[in-house]
Amino acid sequence: MSATIHDVDAYDAYINRELSWLSFARRVLELVEDTSLPLLERVKFAGIMGMIYDEFVMKRMGGLHQKIKKKPHHIGYDGHTPGEELALCWKELQIQTGILDDLIEDVLRPALAAEAIHIYDYQSLSKTDQKYLQNYFKKSVLPILTPLAVDAAHPFPFISNLSFNLAITINNPEGRTRFVRLKVPSNRSRWVALPKEKGLVPLEQVIAHNLHFLFPKASSFDTNFFRVTRAAKDNPWDRARLDDHSADELPPGSIISMVTAELNYRKFAGIVRLEVSDSIPKELCDWLVEQLRIDHAQVMPIRGLIGCSDLLGLKIAGKEHLRDQPHHPVPHPRLRKIGPEDHQAFFKEIQKRDILVHLPYHDFDTSILSLLQHAAADPQVLAIKLTIYRTSNESPIIRALMDAARRGKQVAVLVEITARFDEAPNIEWGKQLEQAGAHVVYGVEHLKTHVKLAMVVREEPNGIRRYVHVGTGNYHTGTARLYEDLGVISCNDELGEDVAKLFNELTGAIPPQDYNLLLVAPHNMRQRFTELIRQEVLHHQAGKPAGIKAKINQLQDRKIIRELYLASQAGVVISLNVRGLCSLRAGVEGLSENIRVYSILGRFLEHSRIYRFENGGEPILLIGSADWMKRNLDRRMESVMPVLDKEIKRELEHILSVYESDNTNSWEMQPDSTYLRKKPDKGSAPITAQQVFV
Repeated sequence: MSATIHDVDAYDAYINRELSWLSFARRVLELVEDTSLPLLERVKFAGIMGMIYDEFVMKRMGGLHQKIKKKPHHIGYDGHTPGEELALCWKELQIQTGILDDLIEDVLRPALAAEAIHIYDYQSLSKTDQKYLQNYFKKSVLPILTPLAVDAAHPFPFISNLSFNLAITINNPEGRTRFVRLKVPSNRSRWVALPKEKGLVPLEQVIAHNLHFLFPKASSFDTNFFRVTRAAKDNPWDRARLDDHSADELPPGSIISMVTAELNYRKFAGIVRLEVSDSIPKELCDWLVEQLRIDHAQVMPIRGLIGCSDLLGLKIAGKEHLRDQPHHPVPHPRLRKIGPEDHQAFFKEIQKRDILVHLPYHDFDTSILSLLQHAAADPQVLAIKLTIYRTSNESPIIRALMDAARRGKQVAVLVEITARFDEAPNIEWGKQLEQAGAHVVYGVEHLKTHVKLAMVVREEPNGIRRYVHVGTGNYHTGTARLYEDLGVISCNDELGEDVAKLFNELTGAIPPQDYNLLLVAPHNMRQRFTELIRQEVLHHQAGKPAGIKAKINQLQDRKIIRELYLASQAGVVISLNVRGLCSLRAGVEGLSENIRVYSILGRFLEHSRIYRFENGGEPILLIGSADWMKRNLDRRMESVMPVLDKEIKRELEHILSVYESDNTNSWEMQPDSTYLRKKPDKGSAPITAQQVFV
C-alpha cells in the first residue's frame, strides 16, 4: 500500500473483509497470550479461538468456495478475486492456528499443571489410572461406539460437520490391514476425569488406547485423529434465489421448510477444512484427501488438541484465584425497589422519563425481563409484541409470553428462524408460542429480521399508551450476562407510534411506512446515515462544531466508508470504536488522517451500537441493532433510534468517553491496517473500560 492515498475509490483504500476479520481474531489471540489475565480466563479465550476459527471456516471460507465456483473472476472492492482471498485467508489461518496450538501445548498446559490442573496424555498415566479408564471405557463408551470399515463392501462413510474421528488402521494376524473410521461420541464429555481430582484425559485418547476391547482379534492398531469442517451457506432466501426459485412464488410457511432444508444441507455441505494429527503418515493423509474428495491445500495439521473449542467445556472445581472476580449485575437504580407484583409502579417509573439499560452491568432480569413479566401479569396490558433473534434455553421470556397469551392478551412474536446456528431452537420456540395462543411470524420474505424491539400496549385512564424497548442485543438471559448491550425503555408517543408501524410491517406484510424517528433498514437508514455524515462536512465548512463518533461491531459497507473518507478529507474528526472487522483504513495520509479506529476487547463481548454526530454543537445520538455493514443496511430489517432524553444523552456521552480513555484493553489501528495494543503512558494509571463500568 502506498504511503499516501487520495482516491477514495482505489482498491488499496479498502481492507479485505475476511482478512480484517482474521485481524480481529489476532487481537483475541493476544488475550490467550496475556499473562496479566487469570489462567483459566486465558484457557477460556483459547476455547473461544477454536469457536472463532470453526465459524470462520464454515461461514466465510465456505462462502469463498461458493464464490470460486460461481464467479471465479469477480474482483472485490479491495482488488482480490475469490481465489486470491481464499489463499490469503488460509495462509493467515494456518499461522494463527499454529500460534494457538503452541500456546496450548507449551504454555497453558504446563501452567495448568503447575496449578495441579493436569490434562494428561494417556500413555503417561500409571497402570492404576489406566485400569480406571479401561473400566470407564467399557461401561460408558464402548456400548455407544459404531466402527465403520472401508472395503469393497463398505464405501467410505459420510463424515459429518465438526465431528471428531479416529482413523484406525487395524493389522490382523493373517497380515491383512483394514481401515476403520470411529466417531468420538459427542454425548460424552471430551474430558474424562480421573478419581480423586487427579486430572483429566482427552476422551479420544481413552478410546484410542482401549481399541483392543472393540477389536479383540486384531494384532495391533495405528490410530490417528481427524476432523472435517463443512461450509455453512447464507440466508435461505439467498439459497432460493441461487436455485432459480422466486421467493414470491413460495407458499406460506415454506420458509420453515427452507430453513429445515438448510440445516440438512449444512450437514452434507462441501468440506472446507480437514484437521489431522501432525503425526499422521503421509500415505494415510493422502488416502483421506482422496476419499473426502478435497485438495491437499485444505489439510491443516494440528500438533496438539484438535477441536480446541472443547476447552470451553473444562469443568474445574474451585481455583477461584485463576478466574476473573465474579460479576454481579446490579438492578437499575430506578427499578431497584419495585416489586414483581407492583405493575403500576413499574410503568409509572417509565412515564417519568426514559430508562437506559446498560448490560451486563445493569441486571437484565429486573429491567428488560421484568418489563415483559409485568406486562404478562398486569390486567391493564392488552398486547405484547416482541422480536426474537436468539434466546436462551428454558427462556423466562418465552414463558412470560406464553403466560400472557393464556391470560387472553394479544401476543405477537416475530421469530427470526434464519438466525445462523440458532435456526432449530427458534423453530421450536415458534411452535411452543403458537400452541399457547400467540401470533407467530417467521421472519420477513427476502430479508433477515435483526431488529431488537419490544412493545407493550397498556390501557390507562387517559387512553391507550405504548411502552417500548429499543435495544442493541437479543432477548437472551444468558448472553445478557456476557454481552455488552444497550437498550432504552420509553413511552414516548412518537417513538411508540414508529415502533408500532414497524411491527405492523414485520407481522402484517404492510408496505414500508413513513417513520418519523426511527431509522429503518432497508428503507431510510442508509439515506439517513449518509445525510448525517455529509451534514458534519457542512458544519465543519461553516466553522461550526463537527465530528463523528461510533461504537459498532463491524464496519464494511463501502458506500459508508467512502462517505467517511470524504468527511475526513474535508477536515471532520472521526473516532470509530469497531470491535471486529473493519474495511476502512485509518490514519492514512491523504485519505483518512482524521479518522481514528480502535477496538476494545475483554471479558464481556462488546455488542452495542452507538452513533454520535456533533451536529453544530447540538449532538445527535442514536442506538440500535445495525452495524455499518452492507447486509445490515440493505439486506436486513434493522432499527436505530435517536435518543431524545437529555439525561440518557449524557449517559451515552460518558460511555463513549470511557471507551476512548481505555489504555489497557484497546487496540489502535495503524496506517498499514495492523493493530497495536495500547499501554498506559509512563506515570499514568491503567484504565480498562469494562472495569470502569463494573
